[in-house]
Amino acid sequence: MAYTVHQAKTHFSRLLKEAEAGQEVIVLRGKKPVAKIVPIEPPAPRQRIPGGFEGLVHADDSAFDPLSDQELVECGFGFMLDGEQARHPEESEPSRLEQIG
Repeated sequence: MAYTVHQAKTHFSRLLKEAEAGQEVIVLRGKKPVAKIVPIEPPAPRQRIPGGFEGLVHADDSAFDPLSDQELVECGFGFMLDGEQARHPEESEPSRLEQIG
C-alpha cells in the first residue's frame, strides 16, 4: 500500500500493523516515493558446526609443559617466582599460638 506523508502520520499505527503482517508500506511525498516500511525478519539462528575449527589450530604436546622461570618472566608472570612456595601444614613453622602456649 502507498500513503502520503500526511496519511502516514495520521495512521502510523495502522501502517505498522500492515508491516507486521508482512506487507510493504510505501510513503509518498506528492507522487514521489520517499520511504518504505517493511517488516523486520528475525535473524536466522546461528548453528554451531561440530569440528568447525578442526585442522586450523596446531599445537604439539610441549604446549602443555610447565613454563620455565625465564618464560614466566618473559610472559609477565615473574611475580609468581617471588615469595615462598605453599607447604604441607605438617611441614610449616609453628603458629604464634603454638609458640606462646
